[in-house]
Amino acid sequence: MNLMRWDPYRELAGLQDRYNRAYGRTEREDEVGLAAWAPPVDIAEEKDKIVITAELPGFKENEIEIQTENGMLTLRGERRFEKESEGKNFHRVERSYGQFVRTFSLPNNVDREKIQAKFADGLLRVELPKREDAKPRTIAISRESESKEPEPIDVKTR
Repeated sequence: MNLMRWDPYRELAGLQDRYNRAYGRTEREDEVGLAAWAPPVDIAEEKDKIVITAELPGFKENEIEIQTENGMLTLRGERRFEKESEGKNFHRVERSYGQFVRTFSLPNNVDREKIQAKFADGLLRVELPKREDAKPRTIAISRESESKEPEPIDVKTR
């Protein structure tokens, strides 16, 4: 038995899409809203960096934009639908198409000047190195030397 997570917004987007196709309406470019898709991501923290891995199968490096601004990291791209060719009829289309935008808040401990991105085998890996002062460090504990007892205060001479 397979469990599927129900997403009411996806259902609503599908209904809107069917309605638009039935009545020949087109979505405006600036209304990304519910019809937008988002690639799944994993966010992992390591000792010296935070790594964001996004699934982007079928993309090329030049089709993905990564930007940092005002403490935010933004991933942006677009998956285009194949143009129908003569003699080719689609019976089912389950892959998501269109523009996507994923935005993440950058923690204060990230060195924003050293962010790197790598793309291979449909996986985008964005490495956010931690600042040197934010990395964990070990503090040595020294043994206190035997100290003298404090000298008693002579209350009478006050």
